[in-house]
Amino acid sequence: MAYDKDLSFIYKNYTRLIFGVNSVKDVGAEVDELKCSRAFIVTDQGVSEAGLVERVEKALGNRLAGKFDQCPQDSGYHIVNQAAELAVQAGADCLVSVGGGSVIDTAKGMAILVKNGGKLEDYSGFQMLTEPITPHIVIPTTAGTGSEVTYAFVIKDWEKNQKLLYADDYLIPNTAILDPAMTAGLPPMLTATTGMDALTHAVEAIHALQAEPISDYMAFGAIQMIMQNLPRCVEQGDDLVARGQQQIAATMAGIAFSNAQVGMVHAMAHCVGALYKVPHGMANSILLPPVMMYNMDECADRYALVARAMGVWEKGMSDLEAAEAAANAVWDLTKRMGVPQRLRDVGVPEEGLKEAAEMALYDGSIVYNPKLIMEAEQVLEVYRKAW
Repeated sequence: MAYDKDLSFIYKNYTRLIFGVNSVKDVGAEVDELKCSRAFIVTDQGVSEAGLVERVEKALGNRLAGKFDQCPQDSGYHIVNQAAELAVQAGADCLVSVGGGSVIDTAKGMAILVKNGGKLEDYSGFQMLTEPITPHIVIPTTAGTGSEVTYAFVIKDWEKNQKLLYADDYLIPNTAILDPAMTAGLPPMLTATTGMDALTHAVEAIHALQAEPISDYMAFGAIQMIMQNLPRCVEQGDDLVARGQQQIAATMAGIAFSNAQVGMVHAMAHCVGALYKVPHGMANSILLPPVMMYNMDECADRYALVARAMGVWEKGMSDLEAAEAAANAVWDLTKRMGVPQRLRDVGVPEEGLKEAAEMALYDGSIVYNPKLIMEAEQVLEVYRKAW
């Protein structure tokens, strides 16, 4: 891996990680570790109905202050504001999110309000907080978002039909409990698409403008682990070894992109998600290969590194040949897992691509893309290839 001789960077990784089968039983001890005593659970109905929340409640014992289980797929301002008010009424001094990306993002927004009051709309922007917020323990039930270790969250303005990014170092969760048993019941398609979210994080971390040696190695290792374990998780969901490796990979990818950032894939995925309710991992999965092909002339050497991590690099390959092999490997992986490969197959209308392209131009992620994006027409070109 080659870097500019003038390379300088700041690397952050604040979250305490607990890993192991049935490690969810340690959540009570982790609440104590944070010097807290009244934990408020944040989750969704699907996770509750699967019986996963009961395990957390049992482990919390008399530390349990209350629960909010109405997080939707795309959480909104009104959801966060309502849930935070309930947590305050319950006298909560810490939050425990049990679920996937939307649940964790809801809890991140709640953590601001439980400590500081007001409405989430009052805190929009980047690095707006001035002091630590409500302690937050994350127990992921998917292995993809990496939100358990990131400093950002995405919330939907349901009135404007737009997804908005919040980012602040104080949003990074205090603790993440990675328990493979909590992901064992995840359906195959959701396993696949959340796993592709993690792969996208790792690939974009490697090609992003803030890439640096530590995040590169985190992302490189995550890609290797995902390629080796994600198909197994999809095909044999009760394999807790593979599930555990995928969880670790998703967390590593989250740490990588928290430092290096993401790029055009995420900017475009946010927009089709907001406009047409395409799940985030699904959108990333479809858009990753065409974005790689679009960026290739700018960062073939970076994608050659991705090819090595994927195991598709061969001796004698040029960087461009290796980069093409990496993009094709993504398509092969999604085909093997039965994930849709075109936007038209997930309900995105062709006539809606122009609006999505114009929205993507103003998404914060796009500024870190290796190829400079100045016009909506550039984004539209990739959307059309993905459609």
